[in-house]
Amino acid sequence: MDEDRASARLRVLLRHLGGRSAGAVIAHHTSGTVSPAGFHPQQFQYTRDNNILSLEQRKFYEENGFLVIKNLVSDADIQYFRDEFERICRMEVKPLGLMVMRDVTIAKSEYVPSEKVITKVQDFQEDKELFRYCTLPEILKYVECFTGPNIMAMHTMLINKPPDSGKKTSRHPLHQDLHYFPFRPSNSIVCAWTAMEHIDRDNGCLVVLPGTHRGPLKTHDYPQWEGGVNIMFHGIQDYDKNNDRVHLLMEKGDTVFFHPLLIHGSGRNKSQGFRKAISCHFADANCHYIDVKGTSQENIGEEVLEIASKIHGVKDVSLKDVWRFRARVVKGERINL
Repeated sequence: MDEDRASARLRVLLRHLGGRSAGAVIAHHTSGTVSPAGFHPQQFQYTRDNNILSLEQRKFYEENGFLVIKNLVSDADIQYFRDEFERICRMEVKPLGLMVMRDVTIAKSEYVPSEKVITKVQDFQEDKELFRYCTLPEILKYVECFTGPNIMAMHTMLINKPPDSGKKTSRHPLHQDLHYFPFRPSNSIVCAWTAMEHIDRDNGCLVVLPGTHRGPLKTHDYPQWEGGVNIMFHGIQDYDKNNDRVHLLMEKGDTVFFHPLLIHGSGRNKSQGFRKAISCHFADANCHYIDVKGTSQENIGEEVLEIASKIHGVKDVSLKDVWRFRARVVKGERINL
């Protein structure tokens, strides 16, 4: 019976995304006109009432925990973000608080500042050009559907997934983003993740497990991978391997919005190019911080504080202090976060 229900759900999902097989799902915009007849707002836990999302889109997110909007960010904006990333790689700009990361297989002796060795920059809230992504009206229009009108940009990243070295370290293990976040409620948090070029299974597209946003936060830790694991790449230690996986094939400018409990990850980059995406996690300014001590998030909380001390020389601060430093109001007013 469970298998029958899972199969039925997958068929609905694939119809929504364009009728492809589970191994080759193409991101598909679902902005068709939907009649409001029979609409009951109380049935929705994960989206707010507004006139942006269609009834079909709200039902899809409710069931699956993600929603792809095609061609949302312009080519011009993406080029600006790409140019700024390259300036950061060349060390022409050094924004305050920015964390620059390289793949674990790149030895320090081989490190020469360039786009080819930097795999991710995060916490770019002090970089005016990159942070503009978090304020784009076309992004915030959709973010408000999940957070409400008072919006905080909480965590920012530009990912430059490198060609895999052969050790499969360009993979990102299956995880839930809420593991990293010491604030709640989870239903008032959403990620916007925008493809900066064509993304498919060959260069390491996102893979999602639809519907897992309705489950609990699971225990995370570093996976025991033979080739090594990149810093802060925690993965779920116990999950149902029978869950249907959907690979999100995206074009430049396509943006996926997803819930922080949705289990997702990405495969290795088997191409010869670098796969770029830019993202931000947004939250309702009414969210509140929690104490992660004694919870499954204690390990990542300690790691964040250790990195803040090592890289930025920040000592005697709390996890809440670190997150308040990162957080920026992008619409409405700052309340709790």
